[in-house]
Amino acid sequence: MRIRRIAPALLAMGVTAALVHVLAPTEAAAADPLSQYKNQKPSWHRCDPGMPAKYQCATIKVPLDYERPAGKKIKLAVSRMKTSVAGKRHGVMLFNPGGPGGPGLDMPVFMKDTLPKKVRDQYDLVGFDPRGVGKSSPVSCDLSATEQNFERPYKRETFSRDVKWARTVAQKCRDKNGDKLPHITTRNTARDMDVIRAVLGEKKISYLGVSYGTYLGAVYTQMFPGRSDRFVLDSSVDPARVWRGMIQVWASGAEPAFTRWAKWTAGRHGTYKLGNTAAEVRKTFWALVARADRKPIPYEDDKLNGDEIRAMLRGQFFSPKEAAATVAGLKKAADGGPKARGSADARGPAAPDEKAADNMTASFWSVVCGDTSAWPRDPGQYRRDAIRDKAKYPLYGDFGSNITPCAFWNKPAEPVTGVDNGVGVLTVQNQWDSQTPLSSGRGMHRALKGSRMVHVEGGEGHGVYGKDPKVCANRAVNAYLSTGELPAEDITCKAADDQNRDANEHPPSAPRAVPVLPDRF
Repeated sequence: MRIRRIAPALLAMGVTAALVHVLAPTEAAAADPLSQYKNQKPSWHRCDPGMPAKYQCATIKVPLDYERPAGKKIKLAVSRMKTSVAGKRHGVMLFNPGGPGGPGLDMPVFMKDTLPKKVRDQYDLVGFDPRGVGKSSPVSCDLSATEQNFERPYKRETFSRDVKWARTVAQKCRDKNGDKLPHITTRNTARDMDVIRAVLGEKKISYLGVSYGTYLGAVYTQMFPGRSDRFVLDSSVDPARVWRGMIQVWASGAEPAFTRWAKWTAGRHGTYKLGNTAAEVRKTFWALVARADRKPIPYEDDKLNGDEIRAMLRGQFFSPKEAAATVAGLKKAADGGPKARGSADARGPAAPDEKAADNMTASFWSVVCGDTSAWPRDPGQYRRDAIRDKAKYPLYGDFGSNITPCAFWNKPAEPVTGVDNGVGVLTVQNQWDSQTPLSSGRGMHRALKGSRMVHVEGGEGHGVYGKDPKVCANRAVNAYLSTGELPAEDITCKAADDQNRDANEHPPSAPRAVPVLPDRF
């Protein structure tokens, strides 16, 4: 009896094994509806005559809608640099520089000079423009420069215009992009990354993502935990706050930075002449804002009102020396001196030309509105929140909670991704980060149960990992990428002058400055 019971099972196993060898291509495709994408053979070519010959580019296809893989296809621009050394090769490393909306095709070129040789020898470096961005079937909403500007402080007299702006942007994006818009999301970009993995013939991928790229990386670990190898998330988005909460955290995070700046500046009254105490410095700043509202202050080739000063300084307060110099220059200009000037960082991204392409703006809204349905639909809710947050966070609260195009966006195609897994990941975070504040970085660390965190105490700037291998945070990242072993426990690094310079001056992994979106992830 026992033999009779076992025999049918053995027979079934034998038949299945035999069928594996004779499956027709159409049957194989039915078994894996994405096989046509995973089995692509890219035509690699030199990206640009002016770039290194090893920097190769190719275009692959991915489904617009992964629920309908046999339907419409879109193009994905991919790049690579084979830097691994025979006998030392571990695999491939993908990159994302931030955004949403940041192109990443050229990341291998930058990262080749950032990664130390012992790390570089183990990986082929892979970049890509996320779907909807750059050379990957880019989206556009035909937005003017004014329509691209989303830094709009709540005011009772202008709120109706802000509502009209938000509705117009959402409608123009729908009209221009048709059925593409619902599928420009983080979840689909993570799926695209997995297609890239398969096309490259890899079982797993390693990854380094900055800012928005941390959320993309975390979503990948959630969706494809068995294919996630060595992941570094630098300056993290809090998955629990996507996406309205991540704009609002700019306001809550700025207040302690403003307090720290006032104290720092008061201790240097002889240099900046802004006040001998923190209270005096704060009073000087708010008096300057009020003066600018009455009479805009000359700055660079423009004039700034009080709202524009608040918006510009919000991020600068995280670097006290920079902010003190800017405020001192504005005060002198307001007192009749020469017009104020700032460093390249102080000025922020250049204002967009009226005819400039709006791809980064369009892809930004596509992702932050399309990832989650948590955006309020009632304009009155934005009004109430902005009034509340202006009182709680005077510097930026009315900006952070004002209405956006997401209030009028179509319902997302999928639910937001809940990040809660045990994949081993290394997160890296400066204490004083204007775009993804420390609270946000800690939120990511909590969500990824298997993660370790490198916290740079006193560290300033958005983006930590850089070139100098002697810097504490860089040592931790390089050790992990070299060995795959996470630290036994979280690491706290003490910021030094060279660390802050490294964090603020390295273009390879820092998010690109994007016109019109002076503050993004």
